Amino acid sequence: MALIDALRDITGPANVLTGDETARYSHDWTGKYVWTPRAVVRPANREEVAATLRLCAEAGVPVVPTGGGTGLNGGTFAEGGVMLSLERMNRIREIRPASRIAIVEAGVVLSAIHDAVAEHGLAFPLTFGARGSAQVGGFLSTNAGGSNVVRFGNTRALVLGVEVVLADGRVLDLMSELRKDNTGYDLRDLFIGAEGTLGIITAAVLKLVPAARAHATAMVAVPGLAVALDLLNRLQGETGGAVEAFEYLPAAYMERLARHRPDLKEPFATRYPSTLLIEIGVTAPHEAEPLADGSLPVVTRLEDTLAMAMARGEVLDATLARTEAQRAEMWAVREAAAEITFAQKPHVDTDISLPLDRMQDFLTAMTARLHVLDPGAEELAIAHLGDGNFHYTAFPSRDDAPLLATIRNAVAEEAVRLGGSFSAEHGIGLSKRPTMADHKDPVALDVMARIKAALDPQGLLNPGKVLP
Repeated sequence: MALIDALRDITGPANVLTGDETARYSHDWTGKYVWTPRAVVRPANREEVAATLRLCAEAGVPVVPTGGGTGLNGGTFAEGGVMLSLERMNRIREIRPASRIAIVEAGVVLSAIHDAVAEHGLAFPLTFGARGSAQVGGFLSTNAGGSNVVRFGNTRALVLGVEVVLADGRVLDLMSELRKDNTGYDLRDLFIGAEGTLGIITAAVLKLVPAARAHATAMVAVPGLAVALDLLNRLQGETGGAVEAFEYLPAAYMERLARHRPDLKEPFATRYPSTLLIEIGVTAPHEAEPLADGSLPVVTRLEDTLAMAMARGEVLDATLARTEAQRAEMWAVREAAAEITFAQKPHVDTDISLPLDRMQDFLTAMTARLHVLDPGAEELAIAHLGDGNFHYTAFPSRDDAPLLATIRNAVAEEAVRLGGSFSAEHGIGLSKRPTMADHKDPVALDVMARIKAALDPQGLLNPGKVLP
């Protein structure tokens, strides 16, 4: 109680939650991880964050940061620890259109950034299904990806600077607004993707880009992944790299869509082996201004490219969005993926990345291996195809913990064998720590452990995560 009283002195009594008040902070989005925190602290500024960390360091109490609660790997498990929610630190401090930057606090929700910068004709191009709840601190700490990585890169590529409170309460000011700064080690990138194990991110300087004046969006049926990759490369060349999204949905996805979300219309009357969601964004007026017949040049260009591919037999069918409502319907089909995937239990959800030209090799090998491990298992492979990121899910025929672990390890083994990674955009958290031990370079693990020990010698920041 002495610790709780001291925390209340820092943030005010209403912002230290205990007992039943912590219920909404006591589980992850999947429901797989459940815990009871000692308290949930909601600071209003970096000084309160720093004071909280100093107090917990003196008491030897673990601190676990939490954001919008959309993680999938147990990264905010906090049994007996103090959870630090930065939801009150939700100010967009500044938008500087001339410099194309936004300075934001860690509790700002992603969709709020989208809305705020759109008023200036700009965009923050990170986007994914949980944008209405994911917060800056969370998506920086997991180096989140999403649908636009093919053009704009992961979170790390979209951040110029960060403000971090270290385990001992010191504030590390890395709020650079520079595109170039060659002054020693790039400490910023240590904290992006570290899942709160090295420090608590309290603010960031984000890069902005010109908002697209128009989009060309289409659902495209293709025979398989090899043809899809050829189409991606052709579109990238013809549009000057303007492909913003290139998403892959197999026939198995459409079957599950019909079962779990009958309100969402399938794109085609025929269920094809592979469907792509393709989106191109343009900022040049000559590509975005309607012609005399009302058509948009960017849409016409995509339509012509798809027609030629169809004549060659590379495209089986296609439908283009002619209105913003039709575009939204196409994206709704894709963004139902998490709901559809987690609707069936048991499941083994994974998040891997591969070289683009090895994605079919992975599917071929993993399908065969899964059926050896569990002949009754089903699988679902959804992809951010443009950047090589598979969300591969297996649905075993029985809820057997050793079997689930064996399947998870098999996915990692096949990804690593093909030159890929066992974690693309969801982080490590708790669930992938054994995989880190099995597949991460041992020298890299040693260096990571040394960095952790240097910045958090008591091991109090989000303990038990990331490192095996």
